[in-house]
Amino acid sequence: MGQENGERIESAEEMLALFYAQLVPKVTLWKQRISDHPEQLATLERTIHDAFARGADMVVAGLISATMIEKGFEKACQSSRVNFSRPLQKGRETRVAVRLLGGMLFWATALYCAPKKKLLGRDDSPRVGLHVSLAQFGFGKGVSPALESRVARQVALCPSIEVAHRELVRDGITLDIKAVKRIAYQSGDGLLRLRRHRLKLFRQGKLASTGELAGKRVSVQIDGGRMKIRGKMLPASTSNASSDDVAQGQADSPGRSAKKPARSFEADWREPKLMTIFVHDEQGRMVKEHEATIDGTLTGPDAIAELVAMHLHRLGAAEAHSVTFVADGAPWIWDRIDRIIQYAGLTSVVTHQVLDCCHAVHHVSKALASLGLDADVRQGLYRQYRTLLRNGQWRRVVDELAGLERVGKSATELETEIHYLCRHGEAGRLSYPAYRRSGIPCGSGAIESSIRRVINLRLKSNAMFWKSENAEQMLQVRAHLIPNRWDESIGELAEFRRTQASDSWHWEPRPMSCKVEATDQQLLSADD
Repeated sequence: MGQENGERIESAEEMLALFYAQLVPKVTLWKQRISDHPEQLATLERTIHDAFARGADMVVAGLISATMIEKGFEKACQSSRVNFSRPLQKGRETRVAVRLLGGMLFWATALYCAPKKKLLGRDDSPRVGLHVSLAQFGFGKGVSPALESRVARQVALCPSIEVAHRELVRDGITLDIKAVKRIAYQSGDGLLRLRRHRLKLFRQGKLASTGELAGKRVSVQIDGGRMKIRGKMLPASTSNASSDDVAQGQADSPGRSAKKPARSFEADWREPKLMTIFVHDEQGRMVKEHEATIDGTLTGPDAIAELVAMHLHRLGAAEAHSVTFVADGAPWIWDRIDRIIQYAGLTSVVTHQVLDCCHAVHHVSKALASLGLDADVRQGLYRQYRTLLRNGQWRRVVDELAGLERVGKSATELETEIHYLCRHGEAGRLSYPAYRRSGIPCGSGAIESSIRRVINLRLKSNAMFWKSENAEQMLQVRAHLIPNRWDESIGELAEFRRTQASDSWHWEPRPMSCKVEATDQQLLSADD
């Protein structure tokens, strides 16, 4: 405890007695401190909590030590080794440094089992073994499950890793900022590997259903956000400019040399795709008591569509009362709905497709704006057509728009908007009166809110640029944290790490567009 050759931990009772012995002298000091400076209660309170956090860590370490010497624990370790998804060697005992929730570091003698040698060298991907003893408790790499959860949550909730680090130190968790970063991304990496494992089972027809959505009215909403992704590094600039040149744009103006970065990088806007699945009531309102499921990826439209199908299957949407797809007019979404229905096994479930009413009305506004009408005339027509559209009379709106006078470029713009309304109207996505009577949501506010909370408040900010892998990992952590499914997900991750081998979270989505005829080999690619 404390150092590799420090005090040996025998039992929880011994640790509790040791903590008590260390605590008694401190109480006297605390009494004197609060008596002399009652105004410093806030600082003293944090000091006491930090002391008891260390005491809690000592008791936890004692419990772990006592458990690891039990015969039943050894049998559980051997069972995990034998039943692990990758053949493992018998293993050897190693000394591993582990940090607990209160920040205390201790060394454990744990069984590590490497993969069998015949598996090594098949490809360039690393083959990772298993710390069998620590896996029984759900440990991540060098940290307890509670500490990993705490750090990952703090990093995901704070605006930056630096702020998260400060808050953790303030709470008594004195980790290096690089360790905070590593632990947070380690958690996201684990959740992504768990998702890849589920996708593999889903493709093989082995993914079990939880039945969570059985008999429920289900809504599915999909959309894209915006964030900056760092590109390749650029070579260092060899030219120098004066600071006055930069400020005033005068080539011959004297001034101090401007400081230039040694290297820079390209940065491009990317559109992370996000989905949410939730339960709505008979009036089309979200049921707050039922936690939503959110997931997202930067891999592209096919990836998010396959994730939607996988989650619908996993949650038991095949036994739902109805499933409603609501989104804006992006073609990449609607082009993949039929495949989602097919792969999720919803062919016997009542499904609806709804174009978000606000987006439909917005395109009416764009059509009128293209004609260059007087503001008062345009406002009057807009209110009239908005009411007609909400009442399901989209054909009348289209006919009247088509009858308006148009010239030059406005003709093309107007045709585009009319085609947009016709395409969705003929697909049955503009029947808003029927939707309201049936208690079907007519708006995509849920996914718009999810994009704001999951992406915009953490991943999209001024001067914030992400490496692609880090962005994917942070997006995954936020997707589990925001809908209040974090503890459930962390428990599933611990079980996954204990039983399944996974060397990477990267995966190749299968074709989900109805315009692409996917072969059987394509549909079973990537993870098989």
